[in-house]
Amino acid sequence: MKNNNHRRTFILILIIWFVVNLIQAHYMEIMSDEAYYGLFGKYFDWGYYDHPPMVALLVKISSMIFSGNLGIRFMTVLLQLATLLVVWKLIENKNDDKKSVISFFIISASITLFSAYGFLTAPDSPLLFFTALFLLAYKRFLKNSGFLSVIFLAVSMAAMVYSKYQAILFIAFTVIANIRLLKSYRFWLSGILALVLLIPHINWQITNNFPSLQYHLIDRSESFRPGFLLEYLPNQLAVFNPFTLGALIYAIIKYKPSDIFQKNLYFQVAGFIGFFFLMSFRGHVEPHWTIACSIPMIIILTEKCSVDTRLFRFTRRFILPSLILLVFVRLIVLTDIAFVRNLAFGGKEQEYNDLEAEAGDLPLVFSGAFQRPSLYTFFTGKEAMAVSSLYSRQTQYDIWQFEKKYHNKPAFICINPLGNSKIYVSDTIGFGGYRTDSLQTVNRIRILFGETKTTLQPGEKIKLDFEMINPYEYDIDFNHGCFPAELCAVLLKGREVHLFKVFPDEPLSIIESGKTIKGTFTWLVPDLPENTYGFGLSLNTDFGPSLNSRFIKIKIRKGI
Repeated sequence: MKNNNHRRTFILILIIWFVVNLIQAHYMEIMSDEAYYGLFGKYFDWGYYDHPPMVALLVKISSMIFSGNLGIRFMTVLLQLATLLVVWKLIENKNDDKKSVISFFIISASITLFSAYGFLTAPDSPLLFFTALFLLAYKRFLKNSGFLSVIFLAVSMAAMVYSKYQAILFIAFTVIANIRLLKSYRFWLSGILALVLLIPHINWQITNNFPSLQYHLIDRSESFRPGFLLEYLPNQLAVFNPFTLGALIYAIIKYKPSDIFQKNLYFQVAGFIGFFFLMSFRGHVEPHWTIACSIPMIIILTEKCSVDTRLFRFTRRFILPSLILLVFVRLIVLTDIAFVRNLAFGGKEQEYNDLEAEAGDLPLVFSGAFQRPSLYTFFTGKEAMAVSSLYSRQTQYDIWQFEKKYHNKPAFICINPLGNSKIYVSDTIGFGGYRTDSLQTVNRIRILFGETKTTLQPGEKIKLDFEMINPYEYDIDFNHGCFPAELCAVLLKGREVHLFKVFPDEPLSIIESGKTIKGTFTWLVPDLPENTYGFGLSLNTDFGPSLNSRFIKIKIRKGI
C-alpha cells in the first residue's frame, strides 16, 4: 500500500505539472525566439544558422496537431513530462514514500529555467530530455556494454547534439570523469555510430560553409569586459535558484561520489559552471548555456534528501517557499500590464497587427535581427524578412534569402528612421517605415581584395585591387532609384563599425548576373586611435553596410 501511495502521488503531481504547463503555454504570449523557431519548423532542414534541427522537429510536430501558441509549444510541454520520468528513473536510493517524490518535484520546479523550458520552446527543451536519456544510456552501458547498450548510447549522443551544441561538452565531461572509456572499443563504436547519425547535419554545415561554427566560435567572441565576469554568478543564481544552488554546493562538499556514475554527475555540474565562467573572459555568457547540468543537480539533490535529514528540512523550509515567487512570476507574465509589455512578455500581438494594417499585403523587410520579422509572420501569417548588416549579426534569414523573391518588386521597408521613412504611430506602437516600388538588396555580392599592408599610418594612401562577384540571378544596379549601393572600406573594433566611402577608378554602375567585375581604388587611412582593427570591404545601402568580404587584421600606428 505504501508503494502504491508513492506511485499515485507521483502520477498526480505529474498530471498537475502537465496541466499547469499546458495552460501557461496556451495563454502566455509567444516570445520572439519562439516565433523564430516556428519558422524553423515551417522550413524544416537538417540545420540552421544558430542551432541544430531538433527544436524545428518539435515545432513541426506541434504545428501538425495545434495552431497558435500550442502549435509551437505543445511538444515542449509533453517532452518535459518524459524528461521528469527519465530523471526519476535515474535516481538511486529512492524511498518508497511521498518524501522522495515531494523532494524530487520541489527541486525540479525550483530550478528556474528547467521549469520554464516546460512551456517555452527552445533548443534547451529537447537538450534537457536527451541529456537525461544519455545519462540513462550511459548508466546502462556501465553495467552492460552489450550491443543494445552501444546503440542506445549512440542514439542518445546524436540526439543531444541534434538538440544543442552544448551536448558536446556534456559528452566531453563524461569522458573526463571516466577516462577509461577511451580504452573501450565499444564506447568508440558508439561514438562512431553517433557520428554516422549526425552525417545529415554535418553535410548541411559543409554545404553552408559551417555557419554555426562561425557564429558560435568566432562571431560571438568579444574583448574582455569586467561586466561579463561580474554578471556571470548572479545570472547563474537566477537560472538555478540561489537556495537550490546553495543546497547543491552543500551536498557536493559533504558527500563524495559513491561510484563512477555519480562522479560523472559531479563533473557535469562543476564542468559546466566552471567552463562558462572561463568563457565569460572572452564575451557575454547567456545564462541558459549551463542549463544541461540541471539534470545532474536534480538527481544529486533528490538522492541526498533521502539520506540527509538536514538537507530535506532545508528543501521544505527554503526551497519550497521560493516556488511562491516563481508561481507569482508565471502568473504575472500571463497578464497585459505595462510592466509585462515593457519586458516583451506581452502586447506584441496588437503591435504587429497594427503594423499589418499599415503595410497591407506587402511583404515586410526589416533591417537587423530576426526578432521582428519572426513575430510579424507568427502573428499575421504574412511573409517578412530580415536584411542583416555589420551593425547586426547574420541569422537564418541570410540562409533563407527570402528577399531575393522580391527583387525590383514592391515592399514595405521597416527602417527606423531614415530620410524617406515615415514614423507611424498607433495606440500601441510607433515604428519607422515606408513603401517602396522596387526593392534591391546586395548582401549576397561577394567582394575579394588584394594584399595590403598590415600596419598602417593615419593619412597614408592605400591603393587596393578588388573583384566583385554577382551570384544573383539578376543584375545589381549601383545607381538603383530606391536602393543605391556604395562601396566602402570598413574598420571594425568590437562592436564599433567605422565606415569610409571609397571611389573606384572606374565608377560602379551595373554588375550583371553571374558576372565578375574588377577594379582599383585608393583610400586614405583614417585618423583612428592606435589599435588592431578588422579591415574589409562592404556595400552600403539604406539597410546598412553588408557583410560582403572577408576581414583581415590590420594595425593603425601613428608615427611609423
